Amino acid sequence: MCYIIKKINKIKNKVINQNKQIKIKGWIKNIRTSKIGIFFIDINDGTSLNHLQIIVNKEIICNLNKKITNGCSIKAKGIIFYNKKIKKNEIKIKNMKIIGHIKNPKKYPIGKKYHSLEYLRSISHFRPRTKIISSISRIRQSLVYYLHQFFQKHNFIWIPTPILTSLDTEGYSKMFEIKNKIFKKKTFLTVSGQLNLESYACAIPKVYNFGPVFRAENSNTTKHLTEFWMLEAEIGFYNLKKTIEICKKMLFYTVKNTIKHNHEDINFLIKYNKSNLNIDYLLKNNIVELDYIDIINILKKKEKIFTNPIKWGTNITTEHEIFLTEKYFKSPVIIKNYPKQIKPFYMKINKDQKTVSCMDIIYPHIGEIIGGSERESNIKKLDNNILSKKLNKKNYWWYRELRKFGTIPHSGFGLGLERLLMYITSMKNIRDVTPFPRYPKNLNF
Repeated sequence: MCYIIKKINKIKNKVINQNKQIKIKGWIKNIRTSKIGIFFIDINDGTSLNHLQIIVNKEIICNLNKKITNGCSIKAKGIIFYNKKIKKNEIKIKNMKIIGHIKNPKKYPIGKKYHSLEYLRSISHFRPRTKIISSISRIRQSLVYYLHQFFQKHNFIWIPTPILTSLDTEGYSKMFEIKNKIFKKKTFLTVSGQLNLESYACAIPKVYNFGPVFRAENSNTTKHLTEFWMLEAEIGFYNLKKTIEICKKMLFYTVKNTIKHNHEDINFLIKYNKSNLNIDYLLKNNIVELDYIDIINILKKKEKIFTNPIKWGTNITTEHEIFLTEKYFKSPVIIKNYPKQIKPFYMKINKDQKTVSCMDIIYPHIGEIIGGSERESNIKKLDNNILSKKLNKKNYWWYRELRKFGTIPHSGFGLGLERLLMYITSMKNIRDVTPFPRYPKNLNF
């Protein structure tokens, strides 16, 4: 039986398959030799943060048909034992074979020395072999798993919405156009599956999607990608209050379980990034909740420290988010009821006729993680919104029909996966938490 290193490392003070050989496969991370010719080799198979040390006699190394170096992939058989001195399991190797050798070790791009994250982005095809990227990958997997699990536990139906579209969900997005002769109309990569998802929420009240979305903005910040993953949910018969509650429950559930399952990887990344983030803080479910007007009044009192103007009708910018979450409240913040002129056409207008029933969830160090709102279900009001945004009503014909035939009040939200992952891992650049980052002037790999 072939054992994975994660399983072997978890077994403490025990011997599995005693007196029987076990099989392992992985990549060599480090090689040391003793004076008597014993080789101590660290290997990893990507399942664990910690390497596994194998002990190999000189004779076995000499019998290999190729030179063994860092980066080689190997398979081996041996007897596992517990080393009391280092308090770890090790394997005494009886037989070993090189699967893939390194032709030119000097050119192997992953060495023992420190590699900057910028350098690792230039070798995205090799960076999963580093501790930092493999840790992020395991955490990402857990985060996605528990997000799906949360929605399944709450009786949501997963709906795959289209990536190819002729419609701009937001009404003002910069979209990637695809040149083709198949559809005989302008075709784009989607910025959101929300509008499609709403059609299902008007028949199956609890639905969600999860997939890649695309934004063509020429944005070169540490928080933006041109291709990223978003989870979106639409919920029939829900108002803004209920939507906020389920968002909070979702965040608490997924973060709690991801931390529990990946605490070693998360602690390693916190230490690597020299972050002062306490894991216990991630588990706290206290989020400040205020109206946009209250936030503006708070910012006005400190407006001298900001470069961006603060007045009714302006967006909350990054410097404002940093001040609110990291200095003023020192916690995540939910901002509700924004002015209608700065929000998309589909949001429900409040009774004051000035604001819309919406919310953004802002996290420290990251900014907006979730954006959501009640959707306008009244056809006349929706049409007025479309016209006020100078959009073509004909383009939204099917979306408008949802309001004509058996409409219901409904609400929804979108979660940026990579931004939540940045927060959990303490990573400072979104390009380091996605396997092959797409951003302006970068379409490699």
